Formats: sequence, C-alpha cells, structure tokens
Amino acid sequence: MRWLDRSQWHVTLRFLGDADPDEVATSLAAAPWADLAPVHVTLGPATGLLGGAMMVPVAGCEGLADRMLAATRHLGQPPEDRPFVGHLTLGRFRDEPPPGSIGLPVSTSFRVDEVVLTASRTLPEGAVHDVMARFPLGGGPGG
Repeated sequence: MRWLDRSQWHVTLRFLGDADPDEVATSLAAAPWADLAPVHVTLGPATGLLGGAMMVPVAGCEGLADRMLAATRHLGQPPEDRPFVGHLTLGRFRDEPPPGSIGLPVSTSFRVDEVVLTASRTLPEGAVHDVMARFPLGGGPGG
C-alpha cells in the first residue's frame, strides 16, 4: 500500500486530461465562483475501493462539480457520462488492500472555500498535484 501524503489529498471535480492549463484557468476565472457560498462537505461513512485505490466517499461538493463542468465542458478530455461521485483517495495498492482497511468508519466534515486548479505529475514515488490557480467562493454580494 502506498499512502498519499495529506498535502496531496483532494476531491477531483472533473478530470481534464491533457487540456491546456492556460485555457482551463481562463475558463475557470470567468465562472461565477464568487456567487457560490462556501460549502460543507462530509467524508464517510466508511473507506472503500475505487479501482486500485482506497478511498473515502465525499458528499456536498456536487454543486461545485456542476459549475466546474459548465465552465470546462469544451476543454480537455470529454466529460464522463455519469453523475459526479466525490471521493478522496487515501492510498493506492497493486494487488490487495491491507487486511481490515476497507470498511473502516470515517466521519468528518470540513468547509470548502475555494476551487483549485491542479496539474498532476506522475513521479516514481507517486503522483504530485501542483497548484496552477485558485478560485475563491464568495457567497454572493458581501461575501
């Protein structure tokens, strides 16, 4: 099992593939993020599997994913034809997850007050996500 460093934890709102980062940043900068109030997201109820990854489900950022899709539909890899499913990847494994690691209860929540555009690089020790741009949520007039 290769655990992701906490600094690399994130919820992917949309995977864009090899989209031009400048085009994506321009499209996202034009989106009305400041009209959205910060959101509270919830992790849980338990760890699960997603391909070769151990993850925890994330609920509450569906509206952010919708806004992301609206702003970037014309860019990068075509959007998936399925509803958004939020998750936070905790680690990756090759064969089997460690015994007892799937189904562990998780219950926490936190406030999200920005959307972050990241670029992913794959290194021998794992993926690294570099911040390209930040888009604060505001909550409408008056912030």
